[in-house]
Amino acid sequence: MKNKSTRSVLLYLFYIMLAVFLSLTACGSKDKTAAPGPAETKQPEIKFWTCSMHPQIQKPGPGQCPLCGMDLIPVSSDTAKSADSARELTLSPRAVKLAEIQTALVERKLVDAEIRLDGKIEYDESRLSYITAWVPGRIERLYVDYTGVMVNKGDHLVQLYSPELITAQQELLLGIKMIKQKSGSLYKSALKNVDATREKLRLWGLTQDQIKKIERSGKVDERITIYSPIKGIVIHKNGFEGDYLKTGTRIYTIADLSKVWLKLDVYESDLVWVRYGQEVTFTVNAYPGEVFKGKISFMDPILDTKSRTVKARVNVDNSDGRLKPGMFVTAIVNPKVAAGGKVMDSVLAGKWICSMHPEIIKNFKGNCDICGMPLVSSESMGYISINEGEVKASLVIPVTAPLITGKRAVVYVAVSGKEGTFEGREVILGPRAGSYYLVKEGLSEGEKVVVNGNFKIDSALQILAKPSMMNPEGGILSTGHEHHGEGKVAPVQKTSLKDIKTYTVPDKFKEQLEDLVNAYFGIHYALSRDTYEKVKPGAGIFMKNLGSVDMKLLSSHAHMSWMKHQAKLEPLIKNIYDAKDINAARSFFDELSDELYSVLKEFGLSGKEPVYRLLCPMANKNKGAYWLQKTKDIQNPYYGSMMFKCGSVSETVYPGNPGSFKEAN
Repeated sequence: MKNKSTRSVLLYLFYIMLAVFLSLTACGSKDKTAAPGPAETKQPEIKFWTCSMHPQIQKPGPGQCPLCGMDLIPVSSDTAKSADSARELTLSPRAVKLAEIQTALVERKLVDAEIRLDGKIEYDESRLSYITAWVPGRIERLYVDYTGVMVNKGDHLVQLYSPELITAQQELLLGIKMIKQKSGSLYKSALKNVDATREKLRLWGLTQDQIKKIERSGKVDERITIYSPIKGIVIHKNGFEGDYLKTGTRIYTIADLSKVWLKLDVYESDLVWVRYGQEVTFTVNAYPGEVFKGKISFMDPILDTKSRTVKARVNVDNSDGRLKPGMFVTAIVNPKVAAGGKVMDSVLAGKWICSMHPEIIKNFKGNCDICGMPLVSSESMGYISINEGEVKASLVIPVTAPLITGKRAVVYVAVSGKEGTFEGREVILGPRAGSYYLVKEGLSEGEKVVVNGNFKIDSALQILAKPSMMNPEGGILSTGHEHHGEGKVAPVQKTSLKDIKTYTVPDKFKEQLEDLVNAYFGIHYALSRDTYEKVKPGAGIFMKNLGSVDMKLLSSHAHMSWMKHQAKLEPLIKNIYDAKDINAARSFFDELSDELYSVLKEFGLSGKEPVYRLLCPMANKNKGAYWLQKTKDIQNPYYGSMMFKCGSVSETVYPGNPGSFKEAN
């Protein structure tokens, strides 16, 4: 093994060697107060010598591993029989202390999930107003001639010349003149005409003061000023001086920013936790350290098929005007989780709320004080109806207890009545809620699970060829690093160049594939750095870019072939997007990598830099798995920091037409 690779897995080697030591000392602890006899001083029989890194290597005597050069270590018959069960391991008190093994109770408790969401501040659509022309005319002057201006109710906005308004003013003045003459039958008719003309002028946008001014002066005002009916910010200016307007033509858009909306993207897998009426806390970059609050007032009933998210709208008070539309937000929702993963809120238990205004909460059925809509029960919004003191808590374990690989989760349970004995057990986990996992099956309340040192126990079981996380069936574990010498691993099936059809592909299509590859690199980066929180956003970008690929650019067989590739990529990326943890995401990443590799083989790659295909023979239960990278330096996505440099470059994909490949030496 190369020196660089040895250093990269130093931590893993330490755990393996420590686990071997623990195994060897598992049953070696004797009562030091007893007088030693001949039988007690007898050394246990050594069955064979093995390598802590490559346990498939078994030798009858000491020496060095033919694969990595490390000194072989002995495995005794006593060690192999250190526990009665195939899934058990017994450690001496000294070994337990040395391994720093810690346990925690499996318990029922109400736990809080922490859902992190991203979003953006937007205008409150219910507080947008449009200033339009109520009568045809020409804009003589714009008093507010740029966007962003703050206007108050009653501020002048536009000076308008309108022949219709001039005619209506003349009718008003003529009617008033006839009223003053008090001529018999025309008097009553003039009164009606004056009232009708006043109403017409009011409907055309003139204020009562403007109408009275015309009546007092007895003169027609050729240019009428339009005033703002509301207070707010001018966010759009559609009119210009000299424009001739028709009735209904929009001149300004004014937004009242005293209240704003926060639009959050709720990922599909997080929908189980998010409810109408929940309180949301959030921060913005403009005010570091300051926390804002709001309540979810609407959940979009439709899922965005590209980003796999649902929009949640939060009503936020902004009376100080500090929150600006367009600001990016990081938000947190903390639902309290009851048994079965149900969301509860003691404030809303048994209450009646308004489906339009979440701040309206009442103890009885009725109507909303703001909009008059009938109130609905909190149960209809997805909350449980019992109070916190009466609710059944969930069965939970700390997140550090399970070892998760693919769809399997293994915990190590302290065996009751057997001091220092730990049993491996597969469990079925529910969703993660904060620092806990909900347990569906496999554990009982009151049992103790290992929360620190579980990886060391698992490593010891691997050395003893017992069932473990990485080798559920037991037997000699093959690590996949058998490059030569003893021990062989099942070969990885490689895609042959002659099996790939190639086409003449438009450059624009290859550029769209480049966007897809870049999104893939984002997922690879997150997996190789063990940053699960970045996997889902990367998968969302991949899905969006996949949906943006224009298959109309292809024709005939190329078009049909891309449709087949797309049909395979969509469920694969969705599985990664919906993965509950990083190990689940990794279990689908090899299939995604192989399918994307086939796409590049068939359709080619744009850009200037090559793409490298790498192989980790240890991944995929030692069958091996490939992945793609932008650089040659190994960044293993299947094991992350545990074995960051495990793998080798197997192929180079060069930009250009399909078939621009070179096998690695």
